[in-house]
Amino acid sequence: SASGPFAGHVTRPSDHQEPKKIAFLQCVGSRNKDKDYCSSVCCMYAIKEAVIAKEHLPDVSPAIFYMDIRAQGKDFDLYYERARKDYGIRFVRSQLSRIAEKPKTGNLLITYVDDKHKVQEEEFDLIVLSVGMRPAPKALELAGKIGVSVDGNGFCLADEFSPLSTSRDGVFACGAFTSPKDIPETVVQASAAAEAASAFLTEVRGTLARKKEYPPERDVKGQEPRIGVFVCHCGINIGGIVNVPEVKEYARTLPHVVYVDENLYTCSQDTQEKIKKAIDEHNLNRVVVASCSPRTHEPLFRETIREVGLNKYLFEMANIRDQCSWVHMLFPVEATQKAKELLRMVVARACLLESLDEPVTEIKRKALVIGGGLAGMQAALSLVRQGFACALVEREAELGGNLRHIHFTLEGKDVKALLNSLILAVMSTPQITVFTGAAIKSIDGYLGNFRTVLNTADREHEYEHGVVIVAVGAKESRPAEYLYGQDERVLTQSEFEELLTAQPAEMKKYRRVVMIQCVGSRVPERPNCSRVCCSVAVKNALKLKDIAPLSEVAVLYRDMRTYGFQEQYYSLARKKGVIFVPYDLEAKPELKLNNGNLELTVKDRMLEEDITISPDLVVLSTAVVPNENEHLAKMLKVPLTADKFFLEAHMKLRPVDFATDGVFLAGMAHFPKNISETISQAGAAVARATAAMAKGYVTVLPTISEVDPTRCLGCGLCESLCPFNAIRVEETEKGKKASTIMASCKGCGICSASCPQQAVTIRHFTDETLYAQIEALKTTVN
Repeated sequence: SASGPFAGHVTRPSDHQEPKKIAFLQCVGSRNKDKDYCSSVCCMYAIKEAVIAKEHLPDVSPAIFYMDIRAQGKDFDLYYERARKDYGIRFVRSQLSRIAEKPKTGNLLITYVDDKHKVQEEEFDLIVLSVGMRPAPKALELAGKIGVSVDGNGFCLADEFSPLSTSRDGVFACGAFTSPKDIPETVVQASAAAEAASAFLTEVRGTLARKKEYPPERDVKGQEPRIGVFVCHCGINIGGIVNVPEVKEYARTLPHVVYVDENLYTCSQDTQEKIKKAIDEHNLNRVVVASCSPRTHEPLFRETIREVGLNKYLFEMANIRDQCSWVHMLFPVEATQKAKELLRMVVARACLLESLDEPVTEIKRKALVIGGGLAGMQAALSLVRQGFACALVEREAELGGNLRHIHFTLEGKDVKALLNSLILAVMSTPQITVFTGAAIKSIDGYLGNFRTVLNTADREHEYEHGVVIVAVGAKESRPAEYLYGQDERVLTQSEFEELLTAQPAEMKKYRRVVMIQCVGSRVPERPNCSRVCCSVAVKNALKLKDIAPLSEVAVLYRDMRTYGFQEQYYSLARKKGVIFVPYDLEAKPELKLNNGNLELTVKDRMLEEDITISPDLVVLSTAVVPNENEHLAKMLKVPLTADKFFLEAHMKLRPVDFATDGVFLAGMAHFPKNISETISQAGAAVARATAAMAKGYVTVLPTISEVDPTRCLGCGLCESLCPFNAIRVEETEKGKKASTIMASCKGCGICSASCPQQAVTIRHFTDETLYAQIEALKTTVN
């Protein structure tokens, strides 16, 4: 940590020496008899720290000792593989039996059994313990004071189908107090908890709101630019690579720069006050910050200068972290030179800035929810609780989605009861217009003013709305391996669950059942984990043991990813006699027919021997794959990941938003997730959507593209390239012509740069003289 005791330098606390070998020990304080849950985040934290240690000290050798690598998050497996292959981080599957100190060197000896079943002793300079999560004592004290029940481990007691509700009405819980979780899940739950709480306040929304008062804006029109430049170290994120003092001194030489400063963290509260003070003392009328990403920090700095009377559009930012220190970490001299060039360009642009006004446009206070599964129905009902009408569009003939194929949960909850209650609630709510068997023909418009055309069996419908929530779900894949589709004794987990529910008596005839994990996932063509497969396998194995206790159940796995409280059921399955056999990707199980009988051979990673089993039934935990999302993604102008799930705007900061304003994301369309996670994400999407609608208006950026109809040929190139769905080509009396959707345009200039006819330009709402200034200042810019 750049703000830590050694200012970002990796040292051993005992003697301040750089470690050559670092061992990360997993599951210290969780997944044991005292803490029978998994802390969910430790594997990825250890991998992240090992990678960063390697970046700080290229010669260091990190090793991670683990039981299972639990990289169950979105694209986490890709990060794990990158750490293993690109950074050379060693992963050792072993539980350690002993750690001892060498008195002379202070180094530590680890004793463990390797994958060849040999006892090894290895020396390390530094050991990092993944100690797991537990509730904070003050959180437990608070729970006691307000009468909120906790479980045996001290976490908030919550219902699987109401993950935010506590034992006390009107009190909601979110984050790691409900169970161990990572940042994206925590942010999602926080938004969902806000939605749940605000649903009670719908009728009084805004009655106590106060408008923030700002000082009058200074009139800088006609003034000579007086630019203040603030260069950030960002701890060692920037300062460890880029020579910040050198960049600072270079900034002093640039035209119109009258004040320069460097800061450890420019985004900190004390530095914000320094910027305000500098604006007043040096009469600055433009501000430039050279630090990290504008998409995360630009609003903060704009707000800062507005609080001292400068128009917020008199601010510019140079991203010398992402574009210099991060991408050129091995080339500090070149990174420093590039930082200077970026700063020079930004200062030149700052010379041309003028005060701008933001127009506003009205927002339609209705929503469109695409997808009638758990996430979609939950979102629709939440929107109505918030006081907004919506349309719910489902392409199938009935609502329910994947919930129709789930019958029970790990905790034994009745999913059919949940499904029926949701459908009844949706169909009996007049503010929800339900379209089943519907196909979306087109979606046009922007935040506040969307228009959707959809087709049903009887006719075409047009629906106008202000926001969109995408909840189209995902599906269980159908594999082309392990005799699936060729032998009726080979099933998927969902098909097996149907049998367990519909024909429990028949289950007793299956004396030996084998489940194979990671079928079609965590492979080169689909590298990610499908997140829910391990818990579903454990759930169905436990159900079978309840029905037929004498049946033999074996689960062939690569890593058991029963994260969080699911670990308790993994332990229960082992106690009930379910056998878990590890295998490697390089030695996948083989299934064939032998005289009409199934014969499965797998190399046990622990025994280093081939095991042959003759199962009565083989159950495949197949990959969860997205639906056909490409068409919808193109209509909404939103991106997809490499494996065709929808890509959120930012994994941690905006986990349910898209880059396209007014479009939000929930459920398995985002990534595989269980029921409680889906419910939380639906609530989060509604919280974000209603925050936009509740204002009643949309602020339009003052810098937008403008199309010259006399030059435009209607080729549509600008429309296809616009990342914000802000250009529309329509038929006019003079042929096809492009036009700008003002409320969606971000003024990025892609359309202007790409137009072969030079028909698109960037204009400013309150700036009539900018282009004349550009000509006058060309010499200065150069």
